[in-house]
Amino acid sequence: MTINETQNEIIEEFNGFDDWMDRYSLIIDMGNSLEPFPAEDRTEQNLIDGCQSKVWFTARLKDNEQGEKTIEYKGDSDAILVKGIVAMLIRILSGHTPKEITEADLYFIDRINLREHLSPTRSNGLAAMLKQMRLYAAAFAAKQ
Repeated sequence: MTINETQNEIIEEFNGFDDWMDRYSLIIDMGNSLEPFPAEDRTEQNLIDGCQSKVWFTARLKDNEQGEKTIEYKGDSDAILVKGIVAMLIRILSGHTPKEITEADLYFIDRINLREHLSPTRSNGLAAMLKQMRLYAAAFAAKQ
């Protein structure tokens, strides 16, 4: 599935709810579906700067079935809503090539009005998470 197909899928899921309380519940549910984040990865090095809550991300380069190098992201947060945002970003970007990730237009954020429904500090945290994920992708692309 492409990055845009996954974004469209998330937009569809959000379109099923008019009320933002229901949308927040959906985001929290997404966070609850994240696979457990290894305790040994909860390091200062993996913390995202610019987030009000604690957010950890790791990235690994893997070979997919087609022999392409793709990035596998893992992440977690100590805040339930942020953990859901982490889950969405991982769902969209994980399993794609560094080039696909660095060139992706993440339009789902505006289409579901996510930024408008986050506090300014959470919105800054979202930007910091995206920046870090793209930095990982750019670093892997440079090594290829």
